[in-house]
Amino acid sequence: MKKKTGFTLAEILITLAIIGIVAAITLPSLLVNVNEKAWDAQKKALHARLAQAIGQMNTLGGYGTYTEDGDGAITADTAAESFILDALSKVYKINNVCGPDKLSSCGIPSKITTLGAASEITFPSKMSELNSKLLNGSHVSGEDGDVADTKAAAFETVNGESIAVFYNPLCSSDTTVNHYAQNKMCVNFVYDLNGSEGPNQVGKDVGFITALYNRNPVVVAPVPYDKDYTSTVPQYSDAADKLDAPAACKSLGEDLRVPDKDEVASLFINAPLINLDKSTNYYWSGSVLSTGTSGLAWGQAFSTGGRNHPTRSNPYYVRCIMK
Repeated sequence: MKKKTGFTLAEILITLAIIGIVAAITLPSLLVNVNEKAWDAQKKALHARLAQAIGQMNTLGGYGTYTEDGDGAITADTAAESFILDALSKVYKINNVCGPDKLSSCGIPSKITTLGAASEITFPSKMSELNSKLLNGSHVSGEDGDVADTKAAAFETVNGESIAVFYNPLCSSDTTVNHYAQNKMCVNFVYDLNGSEGPNQVGKDVGFITALYNRNPVVVAPVPYDKDYTSTVPQYSDAADKLDAPAACKSLGEDLRVPDKDEVASLFINAPLINLDKSTNYYWSGSVLSTGTSGLAWGQAFSTGGRNHPTRSNPYYVRCIMK
């Protein structure tokens, strides 16, 4: 007769305990990966929808009013809310609109965590809180690149996203002589993909999309790496032993690249959200005016907002973005 064998109760319990421990260790990281993939897909879809909607508008500037009295006190500010109601809602399906000082009613969180979990900040409610360098003096379009300190409004999408709108009614086209990112910015959207639910962190469920130029707008949605490259590099180098900006990004990850001139302008506009390490310095873009080491490429000054085109061999910083 053959003796029947099997697992003892103790062996089964030990096995279940081991499975439980392994699951407790691996499941959180698996869930994070699933969430991040879902967020990435949702970000791309949101960018595509907003870009299509904005592309249908004849102009991005001039909506609403923004006025101050002689002492600088704001007497009227309907700019962002009017842009949503009178322009965006005509080409984009919106569930709910919330005016200035009522952002939370549209699911905008009161606090967000900046890129790389560096710090927790209060969600910006007006242009100067988004980035104080957007305002450098007067509010005249085309003069020193300034914008008005308009308050943000917000709306909710049919897909559940909460989006704050920072609007510059004075924005100009890309053909003006003035080379500043400030007055090229028409609309900056700061979104939370799942409303006030967590983690409310830039780079995860929180991000930004920027529409530049009053005429023929360009809509960009850069997803930045969480830190700068460690040192300054040329925009381009033909020397085999010298790292340039594209190679620097590649060294940080195969899925990273140098932002173009409009994407790096968006990084400047949203600099406090992404913790730029050298925020008073100059950053390269990947946009080229003329080729070769002695050619010219677009760069972005993060201290002033200036957009210039220095020689490609000059050493500047680079903040890489996802492909």
